[in-house]
Amino acid sequence: MKQALILILFLIGCDSKDFDPEWIEEKAPDKFSIRVETSKGSFDAQITRELSPMAVDRFYQLIRHDYFDNALFYRVVPDYVAQFGNSDSSEIKNWIKYIVPDEPVIGSNTRGTISFARDGKDTRNTELYINLKDNLKLDTINYSGVKGFPIIGEVINGMNVVDSLYQGHGNSVFDNFDLFYLNREEFLNQFPGLDSILHIRIIKSN
Repeated sequence: MKQALILILFLIGCDSKDFDPEWIEEKAPDKFSIRVETSKGSFDAQITRELSPMAVDRFYQLIRHDYFDNALFYRVVPDYVAQFGNSDSSEIKNWIKYIVPDEPVIGSNTRGTISFARDGKDTRNTELYINLKDNLKLDTINYSGVKGFPIIGEVINGMNVVDSLYQGHGNSVFDNFDLFYLNREEFLNQFPGLDSILHIRIIKSN
């Protein structure tokens, strides 16, 4: 799950798109449901703030400001996880300046749950994964000096869509992952068939 080093090395100097720092102050509802429209169809998920409040606030902010439009499911490992993120370095640069502190694991990484990916302390920012099976080891694993991966919600409808996402490349995308941020077209040429997110929208909140 390497992201922090790549972002530091390759995002410096990128031109930023319009971004309002006030977005960072937006607080998520206690619970809200989203519809994720993908190249393979749609699925719904329920996000629960008490599972990881600061991470859920960030996810809510990203959704409200269309961050995930055209994002890729760039790492889909069979019987493990489907990981997704935006390759637009100018947009990423806007968000990673605002740290999401690490939080304890409350819910478990069971099949269909959603969590932020990370690489070291306080690096949960813009990339997430969906568990394709029960990955309970992710609740307690010490990875890059931080214990566990807190979930933020779970897929409640359409898990068959998640299961159908292209899995042909698995972890091999990391062999040349710099291209994901530097040249999306070339990245897709080297790793064809990857599915994408068309749009994520909030369909219910309370």
